[in-house]
Amino acid sequence: MAQKYYAVRRGRQPGIYRTWPETQKQVSGFSGAQYKSFTTEAGAKAFMTAKVTSPAKSVKKAAAWTTERTATVTPTITVYTDGGSRNTGNVAGGHVRSVDKAAWAYRIELPEQAVTGSAGEFGATNNRMEIMAFRNALQRLVDLGQTQAGIQFVLDSQYVLNAITKGWLAGWKRRGWKRSAGPLVNAELWQDVDRLLPQFSHLTYQWTKGHATNQGNVFVDHLLNETMDGMHQGNSRPVKTTRTAPTQPLAASSAPKMQHQADTDQSVADIARSLRNLPLDDN
Repeated sequence: MAQKYYAVRRGRQPGIYRTWPETQKQVSGFSGAQYKSFTTEAGAKAFMTAKVTSPAKSVKKAAAWTTERTATVTPTITVYTDGGSRNTGNVAGGHVRSVDKAAWAYRIELPEQAVTGSAGEFGATNNRMEIMAFRNALQRLVDLGQTQAGIQFVLDSQYVLNAITKGWLAGWKRRGWKRSAGPLVNAELWQDVDRLLPQFSHLTYQWTKGHATNQGNVFVDHLLNETMDGMHQGNSRPVKTTRTAPTQPLAASSAPKMQHQADTDQSVADIARSLRNLPLDDN
């Protein structure tokens, strides 16, 4: 079994611990706790001495049930989601074309492991991919049995955040999944989100500037672009790849490399194999 080093930068007693029960005593219920697991002592020490920066501006207004149920719970799981589209018709009067590549990705950081997923399809909009990244991350958390833990979502889509935290989703539902101004695009995805959200007890949300300094956001952006790189016309159904690995620190220089070159090589191989075989459809 691989050795574990748990670095507690902010907690009841900061330090490096060797077991999760010891670590949990320092962070459970501690407001603003900062901690992470590593496979090397050097990585844990680097985390302890790294400069602490202020987190990105959090979304203040949240759905009433979310605010009430997350007030006293410290997140132990962080989820990064992102979506993108290589829209060749993105000009005045232009629209997404059927040959344009699009993809989504998520990264779920659990105390002991990181779970990632990504898929792509042709002719999809950026907003559709952002919703799918969020929806599929929620579903994966349900599949992992992680619905009662404190979970923080970090994403760069104001559209998805506003739908959840400003009550847009509830309004669309009241109107029969329609906007006040007309039809609701991707209504079926929003219905899935509405079905999944009540299953969670402690969700919080944070906005981050896209593709900038947030290492988790940079990671999922790289992952979805890697998925699009592996897409080829003639495979119209989505291409999907998922991976599980021990949680590792995402240094700014290593995030685009997906932690290790071996992981990158494996992900490329997974995508290629999915293209050759029967791909999985997330719709």
